[in-house]
Amino acid sequence: MKLDGFGLFVNDMPTMIRFYRDVLGFEIAEDENAINVYLVKDGTLFMLYARKNFEKMTARKYEYIKGFNGHFEIALYVDTFDAVDRAYHDAVSKGAVPVLPPEDEPWGQRTCYIADPEGNLIEIGSFNRPFECKTDFNGVQ
Repeated sequence: MKLDGFGLFVNDMPTMIRFYRDVLGFEIAEDENAINVYLVKDGTLFMLYARKNFEKMTARKYEYIKGFNGHFEIALYVDTFDAVDRAYHDAVSKGAVPVLPPEDEPWGQRTCYIADPEGNLIEIGSFNRPFECKTDFNGVQ
């Protein structure tokens, strides 16, 4: 089984489309009244699903966290420490909710956190070099 992508269940589709398109620069072709949004960001499928439509499809009600969602994060990578700072300040100036300003971590990463309009946490980080995808956690690539 391979990871195909991930999706967010959203309450306010127009607001979320505008945030991911206008604040973070995701290419979203769908109209703000779309039921579902499917896009590819850097080779990963990213989806926005309207909560009410998913509940109708599955014939179930779900509970949703209000405020900051501490169950997961969306991690975005930039190539340099300076780019972390720029991306954070740019996103906040466009309406992202600041959560943690850029800081250097003991493991060598510069990272920061913002939140989207529905409280989903988004990390922007860098190890001050171009992105490398590690294929396992034992140092083997």
